[in-house]
Amino acid sequence: MPRQAANLLVLFAAFLWGLSFYFQKEAMNHVGPLLFTGLRGAIAAVSLLPFVWREYRASTGTATSIIRYGLLGGLIFVMAGGLQQAGMITATLTNTAFLTALYVVVTPFLLWLIRGEQPGVIVWGAAGVAFLGIWLLGGGTLGAFSTGDMLIAASSLFWSLFMVVTSAAGKLGKPLQYTFVQFVTVALVSLPLAGGFEQISGTAIVAAAPSLLFVGAIASALTYALMANVVRYIEASRAAILLSTEVLFAAALGYVLLGERLGALNWLGAAVLFAAVLMIQLAKPKAKAD
Repeated sequence: MPRQAANLLVLFAAFLWGLSFYFQKEAMNHVGPLLFTGLRGAIAAVSLLPFVWREYRASTGTATSIIRYGLLGGLIFVMAGGLQQAGMITATLTNTAFLTALYVVVTPFLLWLIRGEQPGVIVWGAAGVAFLGIWLLGGGTLGAFSTGDMLIAASSLFWSLFMVVTSAAGKLGKPLQYTFVQFVTVALVSLPLAGGFEQISGTAIVAAAPSLLFVGAIASALTYALMANVVRYIEASRAAILLSTEVLFAAALGYVLLGERLGALNWLGAAVLFAAVLMIQLAKPKAKAD
């Protein structure tokens, strides 16, 4: 595959992920966060089956490690996805996108705590820039953030942990099998919880079906399958930078589709926060501590 084609496919995946924020928010008008997360996982797992079967037949070795990582990744996904969906009930699409992107800044510090991979100067600087961006995004005061914004920010911590687990699972060379087990776990954990804590209505599920199908089949299954193949033709650092544009796509869609408007200070904060994300993507990791 030509490198330029790979770049365009990664950007296309970023656009789909940015668009998924809109559908995730729209679905909260009909179903609860846990029900949405569970159905999303079920749809994604079913949609991934053809890709998973092909990868499984071509792979060797035991599936024990994949199952272990998939279970752990799925449990963390339930926490991250549930908090994110709950936050989207009141948070704007724009704030959701930029606050979710905080996971990029938080992940290096989690790797420091878990693996001893010390953050470099750029990473520490990016953390400070990110805090400034959040402050400006909130209009110059953190008190301006809604409860939904706070839930979105909290979800970024779990997305960071999710990325650490996913990174470790990636070394097994079976990304689609890991993702399949992860989404099966999400469905098996979230749906019973939804049955216990949320009202479930067939009419509401039908109303949310377009959003569920897009997020589950396209933004989850299709993009994961796409990325698993495209990353062979593009550097990881370049792919990460291109994928980070999902927040820009989400903000643009919030402006066009939902009529969301930010003040000059809020837009400055969004730009500063995005700059912090790019700083992390461009930083070179330091060697693991002894």
